[in-house]
Amino acid sequence: MIIVGIDAHKQLHKALALNDAGTILDQWQGPNSPEGWHSLHQWATTFAGPRQWGIEGAWNYGRGLAQYLVAEGETVYEINPRWTAERRRKARKPGKSDKLDALAVAQLVREDSSTLPQVTADDETAILDLLVTEREGALTEATRLRNQIHQLLLQIDPEYKAHLPGLKTQAGLRMVTSYTTTSQHALDQQRAAVIRRTAERLELALRQAKDLADQIRKSAQLHYTPLTQLRGVDLLTAGALAGILGPGRRFLTDAQLAAHAGVAPLEASSAGRVRHRLNPGGNRRLNAILYRIALTQARCCPAAQIYLARRQSEGKTRREAIRALKRYLVRAVWRLWQECNPKSAHHACLKRAQVPTYEQAAWSGAGAGGPPAPAPLQAKKAARHHSLAGGS
Repeated sequence: MIIVGIDAHKQLHKALALNDAGTILDQWQGPNSPEGWHSLHQWATTFAGPRQWGIEGAWNYGRGLAQYLVAEGETVYEINPRWTAERRRKARKPGKSDKLDALAVAQLVREDSSTLPQVTADDETAILDLLVTEREGALTEATRLRNQIHQLLLQIDPEYKAHLPGLKTQAGLRMVTSYTTTSQHALDQQRAAVIRRTAERLELALRQAKDLADQIRKSAQLHYTPLTQLRGVDLLTAGALAGILGPGRRFLTDAQLAAHAGVAPLEASSAGRVRHRLNPGGNRRLNAILYRIALTQARCCPAAQIYLARRQSEGKTRREAIRALKRYLVRAVWRLWQECNPKSAHHACLKRAQVPTYEQAAWSGAGAGGPPAPAPLQAKKAARHHSLAGGS
């Protein structure tokens, strides 16, 4: 087996090849371009035997290379930069270079390939991720433009809110699009003109955001409706989740997904009291989605309310209980994602006997209340989970 580790950069990539024994065979450096990807692949084929690739930044600077290699039939793994940084810190001779990073990537693949997330070809989720990112950008731009209009209106008419509709309403948008002022001062006239032009840009941003939302809902309804079984998840949220969870089945377990989302608990126990603190890492967009789902369930789902009350009765604060609920929700999201990807549901390498049911995956483990309960209690918890997931 030949293992190739790649340290990906914006302009160039550094690759290093190892054999089964961990001996360095050769190294390569070339541009981050289609020609460079082809040259790298040709270089790797000079070594006899099957190959495994690890790319640091497979969804960032190394995405083009990763997709090229997957299209060529290669096995490619995604390597988190934090893992290589930890390797460097533990090295006998500390230091940092492209060669050391590529070596750390190759060693990770050599030792832990069975647990690493495998890169698959882009699918509908890549399109959804692009649409969701663009929509979020349009909404951010709309907020910025509203603030700009608000500032200008305050300079012309500090009491404009008393006689103008809110800027978030359609009536308010129409009003500022044709806004005029009675002041004859040249500066105020220019401010009014700026308000009208800014309102036109705001109207465009909102229209684009609405069109993008329609596209996201349509795609999510075609492919990812199982995610909407979870209370607090509509088609827009399902589309955002799919864009993050895909392509394919990137996360082998719900624990990997929890770590990626930054909801895996970080223990901060002391004096015999077991506590878990906030995890500041992970994908913050996914973390925010889970937080909104948790708040929705805490507000209108009786099962979630009972769960949070039980957690608080155990001595946890409200925030800690919400964090526990988020970890619980990751299990539910992970299991529903398997229903969205039936062809890769168990990756052929996981035995069916080792894969828990949806209810077991949601309720078992420390993040959802401790170790698995006895069979009668498991049945009760499964029923509560069915209610929490939106079942009748």
